[in-house]
Amino acid sequence: MCGIVGLFLKDKALEPQLGALLTDMLITMTDRGPDSAGIAIYSDFSEGTGKLTIQSDDPESDFPGLDSQLSEALNAEVSIRVIDTHAVVETAHEKTAQARSVLTALRPGLRVMSAGESIEIFKEVGLPKNVADRFEVTKMSGSHGIGHTRMATESAVTTEGAHPFSTGPDQCLVHNGSLSNHNSLRRKLVREGVQIESLNDTEVGAAYLTWKMQNGASLGEALTSSLEDLDGFFTFVVGTKDGFGVVRDPIACKPAVMAETDQYVAFGSEYRALVNLPGIEDAKVWEPEPATVYFWNH
Repeated sequence: MCGIVGLFLKDKALEPQLGALLTDMLITMTDRGPDSAGIAIYSDFSEGTGKLTIQSDDPESDFPGLDSQLSEALNAEVSIRVIDTHAVVETAHEKTAQARSVLTALRPGLRVMSAGESIEIFKEVGLPKNVADRFEVTKMSGSHGIGHTRMATESAVTTEGAHPFSTGPDQCLVHNGSLSNHNSLRRKLVREGVQIESLNDTEVGAAYLTWKMQNGASLGEALTSSLEDLDGFFTFVVGTKDGFGVVRDPIACKPAVMAETDQYVAFGSEYRALVNLPGIEDAKVWEPEPATVYFWNH
């Protein structure tokens, strides 16, 4: 099962509504996966500034004072915006890799959800409505975003196992399906130096795309390669700093529908996820073809 939604805005006037539109789309998909939920938002960024979205099981202990400790360790200005169990850490872009290492030393229990200039990921165990309420997703603005509500099939119901997964700067992936060769591929990617932190097959899919792009492939080329290298059934929706991509495996047994207008491109596991979007009655609506890569960017 699992439910996927995605929204790529062409019209900047809609950007203040991105979080609200995505939340409504995701809540509609609740019965496809009631275990956990998450959303990735791509928002405006300041040139030269990097972000880390972090998660804690004990935010009342982990977050207070963390900004000053990080600032001292990095010898750089650091700001932290706390949102429930997550926090967005901002510092100089060239300091983000060091900040990630320092965070591991200062707070070993923290998890890094995403890193980059634009991306912020918020995910937890629970129904989409409850997760969205905790993080006040409806108030978030941005240019594009993707969301997922999970029905666990191959790993535990945990925050770590929830989607989206991010394994590279400003990259993330959500997935409906199951990869059958994820264990062997995980071992290969780890040997190649790609960081994989969970046992979830979807994170392996995300790491595979990161690895391909680190070796010079575009996102479109990486998605095309996935059709040969990944075994199993999958529908992927992928986010990058300036784009949004979709691919289904050659059999395409997992449901998917897309809609496009002059204002946006939208994806849903089912059409009902799209029915409240503005102007949907005039949209071009279609089912993405098997083994075909779709991509839009700003």
